[in-house]
Amino acid sequence: MAMLELKHICQSYKKGKPVLRDISFTIPAGQFVSVIGPSGAGKTTLLRLFNHMVCPDSGEVWIDEVRFDTLKSRKRRTIQQRVGMIFQDFCLVDTCTCLQNVLNGCLARIPLWRALSGFFPRVEREKALAALEAVGMEEYRQTLAHALSGGQKQRVAIARTLMQDATILLADEPVASLDPLTARQVLELMCRLQKEQGLTVVMNSHNVEQARTWSDRIIGLKDGRIFFDGAPADWTEDRLQALYGRQTS
Repeated sequence: MAMLELKHICQSYKKGKPVLRDISFTIPAGQFVSVIGPSGAGKTTLLRLFNHMVCPDSGEVWIDEVRFDTLKSRKRRTIQQRVGMIFQDFCLVDTCTCLQNVLNGCLARIPLWRALSGFFPRVEREKALAALEAVGMEEYRQTLAHALSGGQKQRVAIARTLMQDATILLADEPVASLDPLTARQVLELMCRLQKEQGLTVVMNSHNVEQARTWSDRIIGLKDGRIFFDGAPADWTEDRLQALYGRQTS
């Protein structure tokens, strides 16, 4: 399990427009948190602070009581290996099989020549098969990624994070491109893995009802600031209207 913390984070776009303004919060290990808010509120930027895809202008990023944003590259990569991320567009290699895509999750811990030749150690191949089995995709191990449905691709992407031995799962709009039934199946899978493996999950979403249903906690962002931070049961229609200014799903 892994604890996440932001301390007084400020971040601006290149043109100087603030996107995050004095953001501070702590996410205990094993919690499922949904980050919601209008487009441009800073949700994706906030998520990417935890894998160093974005470096803050000011403030501190902490993972398991280690200050992450100022680490030297080698030490930072060690922590990054424990941070898995899935995206709305899946980020799979379409011309590779499901098994090959999952094996990409171990690239940071094997010699480069093995990765280039595709000669992965037996223990890693067995681990990749186990990850595919955990997400219900073992029978598709030799199927090319381009032949999969959207829900199947997201399952493979989740299996790839398991291959990393990730203790943190960052999910950037993971079901936005999926139909309602498939979205529910993917979210059920994420919740099951969170509970079974003790994952800390941070998910960006535009779907407030999904955040209410699946999360332990909701963080609402508006104009780069924390507008709401609390339990789904405390989210009200008045807060919905104040955050979005209109009815949303």
